[in-house]
Amino acid sequence: MTTVRTYLDFERSIAELDSKIAELRAGSADISEVEAVQAKSRDQLQTIYSKIGPWEKTQVARHPNRPHFSEYCDGLVSHFTPLSGDRKYGDDAALMGGLGKIRGISVVVMGHEKGKDTESRLKHNFGMAQPEGYRKAVRLMELAERFSLPVVSFVDTAGAFPGRGAEERGQAEAIARSIDKGLSLKVPFVTVITGEGGSGGAVAIATADKVMMLEHSIYSVISPEGCASILWRDSAKAQDAAKAMKITAQDLKRLKVIDQIVKEPVGGAHRAPGETVKTVGSEIVKSLKALSKLDAETLIKQRREKFLNIGRSLL
Repeated sequence: MTTVRTYLDFERSIAELDSKIAELRAGSADISEVEAVQAKSRDQLQTIYSKIGPWEKTQVARHPNRPHFSEYCDGLVSHFTPLSGDRKYGDDAALMGGLGKIRGISVVVMGHEKGKDTESRLKHNFGMAQPEGYRKAVRLMELAERFSLPVVSFVDTAGAFPGRGAEERGQAEAIARSIDKGLSLKVPFVTVITGEGGSGGAVAIATADKVMMLEHSIYSVISPEGCASILWRDSAKAQDAAKAMKITAQDLKRLKVIDQIVKEPVGGAHRAPGETVKTVGSEIVKSLKALSKLDAETLIKQRREKFLNIGRSLL
């Protein structure tokens, strides 16, 4: 089955070249002519992506073909055993997790799942977790401590679900307890922000020893649209908000909010999901091996100091 490629607004010139390549292949064009247009498309793609700004990165981070938790789990985690429910209310399909091995290292793994099509997106609530999702995260972290297993989380959410039922069941309290558990975790904790890292819904499973971001991911206290609606009462100013908020991996690395940027294939992770998954896996393993040398007291002390020091260098 052929996958239909979705082009972003700033990729129109690439779409035109790819369309020309398809026409040449369907006709009787020489191989050399096809290769020439392919080379032009690759060069233009590299040029465009070397200059994209915060708003363009926001679009890339939200691309529907960008690998989600299920792809990372399938590509990296062997012997995966999913665990469901928070043992208090129910299960939340927006935040998934379980036990498995990443290249031979036993781990507890969890992450937001957005879904790929209409049916799966509705099932997973577009990756917006409810209180039971964050209480499940706490349960998984407690399980990791009990069996001395490192925790790996994958963040990709526009934010925690803001519905009335979620608020009635204690959304803020559940997020706070998940953040606190992450900060006090006695085992190594690695987080990868793979797409959107939105608000407390992201931080809830990202208070880690090592916080990595994919090159074209975003991480912020609110979405650019939400920020624009509050500051200017106009969501159309989202591009201005994205630039002002410093939401890109490059800005956040400079501000010491994150620890590492993971390079993506040219044109974004959605163009080569398999390659992206392998690269992320290698970086996770490196981090876990380094963190495994530290005892629980050192891990907790360094982790807490790291988060408490965010922003102090700007004062």
